[in-house]
Amino acid sequence: MLYKEITIKNELGLKSSVAARFVQTAGQFKSQILIESENKKINAKSIMGVLLLGIKQGESIYVLANGVDEKEALDALEELASKESFED
Repeated sequence: MLYKEITIKNELGLKSSVAARFVQTAGQFKSQILIESENKKINAKSIMGVLLLGIKQGESIYVLANGVDEKEALDALEELASKESFED
């Protein structure tokens, strides 16, 4: 199991379309991926769970990954979280 502290830089935080992209990215990996924030752990592949955390820009979360592609999953999610905005 690996974990990493990640700061959310997107201006919207982990809400709406940003949360959807985070969940979609997490879903591409076989590993179990969890987000921990304020002593709550949720499945990073669950849109409802991610939205319920209400993570704002500048807040940090811990992302835990356990499985065959755990390092790749953490790297991809960290890269996504480091973007200040998305261009479709």
